[in-house]
Amino acid sequence: MTNIGLGCSKFTFAVYLANTPNMLEYQDISSVNSLVSGEVNAIGQACGNGWRKVFNVYAKLLYVLNPTDFDFAQRAPTWQQYRDSYLLQTGSATALLFSPPVLNANTQTIHIICGRTYAKDLLASGKLEANLVWIDDEFAIDVKNRLVVCPYFDYRQLSNIKIERLSVMLSGLVLDSSN
Repeated sequence: MTNIGLGCSKFTFAVYLANTPNMLEYQDISSVNSLVSGEVNAIGQACGNGWRKVFNVYAKLLYVLNPTDFDFAQRAPTWQQYRDSYLLQTGSATALLFSPPVLNANTQTIHIICGRTYAKDLLASGKLEANLVWIDDEFAIDVKNRLVVCPYFDYRQLSNIKIERLSVMLSGLVLDSSN
């Protein structure tokens, strides 16, 4: 299976969404395509507030991750500058994928599926083979595959408190894999 989406082709941090930006240039992508400076903003302008929220929440999450476990926040002084200068660009190690996760327990890649409904659809269709343990109605985890299911990247669904909670879960995955 091929990864399809936006970001660094050598990603180690992948977020999965069910939908692509509603722009002609993103409808027929067949691989992981790096964005260039200004493209996150252009997608937000063309596709609306929902996509701006996805990029903002993604950048905020990367920025609050424990710096002992992840180095994203060390690249820019604010999450906004990180979003504009690094997120989903070549060398960022980040990806926003529209294809099902390709899981390999032997890699160090972190996988985050946005939305319980999307995760359950992937499982039901056989496009995802994972041993998810549901922590509550919103979060699930598969430690072996370094996979987390969380609320959709939207301020109301994934609030700052929930971003912090997700951050702790992701650090737990890093610590678990180092044992």
